[in-house]
Amino acid sequence: MKMKIFGLIAVAALLVSMMSGCSSAKESILIYTSVEDYVIEDMNARLSAEFPDYDITVEYVSTGNHAAKLLAEGKNAECDITYDLEYGYMEQLAQKGVLADLSAYDRTVYMDDTNVSNYYLIQCRVGGAVILNTELLAKKGLAEPTSYEDLLKPEYKGLISMANPKSSGTGYMFLKSLVNAWGEEKAFQYFDSLTTNILQYTSSGSGPVNALLQGEAAIGLGMTSHAVTQINQGAPLKVVFFEEGSPFTLYGQSIIAGKETRESVKKVFDFLVKTYSYELNKKFFPEQMFKDVAPQVKNYPENIVYSDMSGNTIEEKTRLLEKWAH
Repeated sequence: MKMKIFGLIAVAALLVSMMSGCSSAKESILIYTSVEDYVIEDMNARLSAEFPDYDITVEYVSTGNHAAKLLAEGKNAECDITYDLEYGYMEQLAQKGVLADLSAYDRTVYMDDTNVSNYYLIQCRVGGAVILNTELLAKKGLAEPTSYEDLLKPEYKGLISMANPKSSGTGYMFLKSLVNAWGEEKAFQYFDSLTTNILQYTSSGSGPVNALLQGEAAIGLGMTSHAVTQINQGAPLKVVFFEEGSPFTLYGQSIIAGKETRESVKKVFDFLVKTYSYELNKKFFPEQMFKDVAPQVKNYPENIVYSDMSGNTIEEKTRLLEKWAH
């Protein structure tokens, strides 16, 4: 009898243990992002601290692949939240019904020129600049360029890096800014000539600054924020703006349609929108996007004059990229 009772107790204990194990299993959330690695590191730390009971994976996917993957998979995507995808791609996803309706979120907190959709919220505004590796230029005995025309000089051959407009919002904003400044024909002729001096058209917007850090390029057409982050870590970089001003673009965040019904996904997204976006704006991307916040970051350029980015629609982007041949 004692053995039988002992056996029953053991079985009951095993069942309780199994049930406890099942109940303690962490719920998984997958976030696709095209943001830089140092931001992913910061995101992971913040999300882990805020949601210790969730298993949150922040997976880097290059901009073009990020958009293509979600367009192909639609609402059946493994991804729950898309983060840091350039607005043109976000528009495509919204038009295809891939993104959840976010119209209930308060948009009055954002600058008026960033309230662009009911299906995604602005994650950051990114400005571009011509970024120089001053040590490499000095080593090669080369003067610092002061205009886009200077970049065509033969002495810079193989020393310039730029993101490809077809795969990167950063690359496209440089193309669009010069189309607006000079006219379409002159702008495309310019990039045809510049290609001779290009070391590489990178697949992501972080590529040009990475090439500068690795000493592969001396001049990069890249993101101001990325350059300043590296400058503050001691990199020998310099941010300059030419007469045409700083091009800029917007990056968004959203929930994949249908995933907003999961409480865990909603909580994480709310944190990203209502808390982390403000932190990100102050830490890494201090271009103004909130009406009540004008962040200051060490070594970040002040009184930036922005390029004319008017007419920056998804239809116009599609048309221009069809003409891009590099």
